[in-house]
Amino acid sequence: MNRSPTVLRSPPVNTTPLDARSRHLRRQIVRALEKGGRGHVGSAFSLVEMLRVLYDEVLRYDPKNPRWPERDRFILSKGHGCLALYVLLAEKGFFPEEELWKFCKADGILGGHPEAGKIPGVEASTGSLGHGLPIGVGMALAARMDGARHRVFVVVSDGESNEGSLWEAALCAAKHRLSNLTVLVDYNKQQSYSTTYEVLDLEPFAEKWRAFGFAVEEVDGHSVSALRAVLARVPFDPNKPSAIICHTIKGKGVSFVENNLSWHHKNKVTPEEIRSLLAALED
Repeated sequence: MNRSPTVLRSPPVNTTPLDARSRHLRRQIVRALEKGGRGHVGSAFSLVEMLRVLYDEVLRYDPKNPRWPERDRFILSKGHGCLALYVLLAEKGFFPEEELWKFCKADGILGGHPEAGKIPGVEASTGSLGHGLPIGVGMALAARMDGARHRVFVVVSDGESNEGSLWEAALCAAKHRLSNLTVLVDYNKQQSYSTTYEVLDLEPFAEKWRAFGFAVEEVDGHSVSALRAVLARVPFDPNKPSAIICHTIKGKGVSFVENNLSWHHKNKVTPEEIRSLLAALED
């Protein structure tokens, strides 16, 4: 039976304009992409505001001491969006900006997926989807057992939500009432080769997370003010883990990249494409 994409259940297209800082961060992503010659552009662009608010205003960390015991733990489970994370880590001083220009180079530390133990500020090696939340649950449970006050934040993708390991971890988090754990879902409604609806429909998505024992909020994932407000309220319930469904646009910020699956991953980026990307992101 044919399934028509016209019945896709999703909110209206996000039209939040980008401010100067969001455009700057995307330009940094493009410059790193230019040096590496390849990367997951659309996936990185949909993450920018989420990571920006986390690193600007929410997470506790010390870039001079990345293993500071009292730091909050952050895991980018959708590791293919790593360019957004690398740009924030460089800006915050975890490593020199020059490392961005060695993205995917033999003499650099930044690969196509984050690597713990190699990149300061990266808590877990990710990219094999469905692993980040189980690791985060372990970290949150260990913190509970140790009486530690740090929190754990995990960003997962909607395509990654096809993975059974993610839902096993969600059940475990709810069982242990891990209110020190917050999951943010980058819900751009696309994955590598089609819409999430066509590949494996996630709806009713918020209700799934609630059924798995999470306290859930939905938010415009490109609105800095909305993200600030919702993250300021975690945990939403003192006896439950929190889930924030961030409605985003894949490739947000550049019209010819937005919702264009050919930009999910580029294994070769031309100089003309780089110029077009940078021009579209000018102030």
